[in-house]
Amino acid sequence: NLLGYSCEARARTHAIMVVYLLCLKGDLEGVQSIVLDRTANICVDVRDTKSDETREKVVFNLSETLEQEESDREPAHHFALTWEGQKKKSIIQVLDDAQVKTIMKKGKKKKRGGSEVGEPREITADDTGEYVPVLALECRGLEPYAFHPMGEELIVTSEGGAEFSSDLTLDEGDWADYDEENDISISISDFASKFVSA
Repeated sequence: NLLGYSCEARARTHAIMVVYLLCLKGDLEGVQSIVLDRTANICVDVRDTKSDETREKVVFNLSETLEQEESDREPAHHFALTWEGQKKKSIIQVLDDAQVKTIMKKGKKKKRGGSEVGEPREITADDTGEYVPVLALECRGLEPYAFHPMGEELIVTSEGGAEFSSDLTLDEGDWADYDEENDISISISDFASKFVSA
């Protein structure tokens, strides 16, 4: 029955988990590394994979999963919403390093080549001006498409070893500070972000 197949296929499409990588770039001066604080809140825009409906500036914590009822069929996840006219929740699950390695390995075995940008890692001085993946999100029923830095989610280490983690206001694309202990000016300019599918 063709009608029954198409309904079943649509149901499976919603259940497909897609991995998206958050990639960041910037021109770095006096910066040794930038890492994503895995205990911070992040802010993203998401869109429904079946319509043009969007939700802007949704915030969730990278280390806290939502409470679930015993009847929930979804895996532990960090964000969930139900789009208008749909019964199933759309979810985001933050992946840890082991989960990312497994998914990337499976991608290579299926000859998809895995992600062209690689696994999430810290950004180093050698990466200046290049997109670097910093976070992997497994998503069902939604797609993240924009990242909004809030000032607390990144940890910047200067070439002298001093850490800066608060008030990293990159929302306008530039940030600067001074490492007094090591007499080093540090800055990130032309900051940009994008999501790519793994």
